[in-house]
Amino acid sequence: MYFKVSKKEFYNALSVAARAISTFSPLPAFSGVKIEATMDCLILTGSDSDISIQTKLKKSEHCVLEIHDMGSIVIEAKYILEIVRKIDADEIEFEMLDGSLTKISGNTAEFRINGMRASEYPAIDFSKPNECFNVSEDILKKIILQTSFATSDKETRPVLTGVNFQCKEHQLHCVATDSYRLAKKTVEIEESLNFNITIPAKSLQEVVKTLEGEGDVEIAVNDKKAQFIIHDTIVQTRLIDGVYPETSRLIPLQFDYELTIDAHDLLNAIDRASFIKNDGVSVIKFNLSEQECVLSSKSVEVGSSTEVLSSASFSGNALEINCNGRYVFDAIKALSGSLVKFSLCGEMKPFIIQSVDDDSVLQLVLPVRTYA
Repeated sequence: MYFKVSKKEFYNALSVAARAISTFSPLPAFSGVKIEATMDCLILTGSDSDISIQTKLKKSEHCVLEIHDMGSIVIEAKYILEIVRKIDADEIEFEMLDGSLTKISGNTAEFRINGMRASEYPAIDFSKPNECFNVSEDILKKIILQTSFATSDKETRPVLTGVNFQCKEHQLHCVATDSYRLAKKTVEIEESLNFNITIPAKSLQEVVKTLEGEGDVEIAVNDKKAQFIIHDTIVQTRLIDGVYPETSRLIPLQFDYELTIDAHDLLNAIDRASFIKNDGVSVIKFNLSEQECVLSSKSVEVGSSTEVLSSASFSGNALEINCNGRYVFDAIKALSGSLVKFSLCGEMKPFIIQSVDDDSVLQLVLPVRTYA
């Protein structure tokens, strides 16, 4: 194998593939990036067996690529990234000398590094599943950022560590919950599909990092894997086994109270009150009435805080409700728009937070019981 390539584009492609590599790799070969030189492109692959990323580098007006000899090699990710980053040259040469010894050179610098034979790298099936649909990069980014924060970080119920993607004909419902809060995003798609899968939140975070900001993403799924095809890059992830809980029955449909407030003002008020914690949790209390809306927090050890929410508008009878401040803060932050609406049923019933301008995303938070 022997090729010459633009350093900047090669380093960027290596960085994308290397994001799938785990520090604690289950197999020695998975600590490396597989570099394959074909007739017309370089194919770079990284994986940790749960998530795999394959990206192609082709000759273009921005990228010099001359492939003189085809072949493939696996090189430890941390070494190849460091070498390519530090070579002070616009173009680098990559040559496999003997077996797995590889020479990487640019200007006056030359490195010889031991790699692994490509035959030692586990075979990864990048064939495209049958169920395919397209969404814009912007919409996919919103889906992930507005839901994945609500997944569980505990492995006791693995299915809750992922986002559930359920498609019914032209509607895609994306739901995340850790059983104390819930985030749901609904989008319309052109294709009529039916599937119900749960994708690990960790994999979706890697998808967000790979998005380039414009264009469409092709998403292909089956009952074993999901693929996100972003230009010349494929991000492929395993799915989480298990039946996702039926969350639609948790979402109230009728409400007795409604609070509308400026999102920025409420975020700042929660932030000011959040240093007061009980057992490491910031519990905030809303005292709501049509005359005045007050946000307060208190702790026997620390003290208390009280703030009148001047931009709030409330309809309904007077209501007191306690909740986890961080959950409310995260929910509001995930919404777009300057005004948010709280729809409430009672002091110990789940309440919904939505943007006044966008009803495609819904955040649900469970109140907490306090004995103070």
